[in-house]
Amino acid sequence: MGVILVTGSTGQVGRELLRMLAPLGTVVAPTRAEMDLADAASVRERIRLLKPRWIVNPAAYTAVDKAESEPELAYAINAEAVRAIGEEAKTIGAAVIHFSTDYVFRGTGDTPFVETDVTEPVSVYGASKLAGEHLLAGTGAAHCIFRTSWVYGGHGKNFLLTILKAARERERLRVVADQHGAPTWSRDLARMTARVIERVGASASGQKLRETQSEWSGVYHAAGAGETTWYGFASEAIRIERDRNPIVKLAEVDPITTAEYPTPAKRPANSRLNCEKLEAKFGWRMMDWRESLREVMAEL
Repeated sequence: MGVILVTGSTGQVGRELLRMLAPLGTVVAPTRAEMDLADAASVRERIRLLKPRWIVNPAAYTAVDKAESEPELAYAINAEAVRAIGEEAKTIGAAVIHFSTDYVFRGTGDTPFVETDVTEPVSVYGASKLAGEHLLAGTGAAHCIFRTSWVYGGHGKNFLLTILKAARERERLRVVADQHGAPTWSRDLARMTARVIERVGASASGQKLRETQSEWSGVYHAAGAGETTWYGFASEAIRIERDRNPIVKLAEVDPITTAEYPTPAKRPANSRLNCEKLEAKFGWRMMDWRESLREVMAEL
């Protein structure tokens, strides 16, 4: 399969990708010193040096609230670096897998968004990620853009680990109950990515990836199956933890509205994503969020 370049290898998804992609090729994970996504020239230099067959880009500026006061940095990492990746990939005939977000939508309504729905981000973070999608597609490189939501896992910084820590330290927790979506396990995303690379590689059968891109390039939704709220996610996690450790005192969880928990950046009320296109094209069904939560917590 050749060289697979993975960005953000210390992040939640990147960490899982290193393991899942190892059987498929020579996985190379540059450090920030070797490939700084805030510096497009650094990105170009590393890709030219490695000449990968695949570039997998889970790295992003994800500080949603901080992005409101740091738009230049958010756009540098989430948009300009992605453009550089796409342009260099096209030059060498590589393919790109890039991860995006439900934040590209306005987040209204109560039905899952499909890939063709109108995008209308309401935050700098969402706008920067949407810009990255457009810039990548505009390069003409072979690519898959996977929009996901509420990513978590057993490592790194995420909602699950934050809630479990807080539940051990406090008597009550207040968690937003009017934002709807589905938690997505970082390992499920990594497994899905491996499946896509395998499928595309098999269909290319010796051809250059760009020669088959019309068959698979595009935007796909890839989020956990089912739906819940942040309150529902927190409540289920604490319930599981209580069952595992009945002698440990854990906080009670109270539902609140988004209005009761103001943040600098606006959050979408509807983060539901319809993932039928992913299953139809690559035969991959994302895990139900309850199932993945049980597996993650069994490993903690």
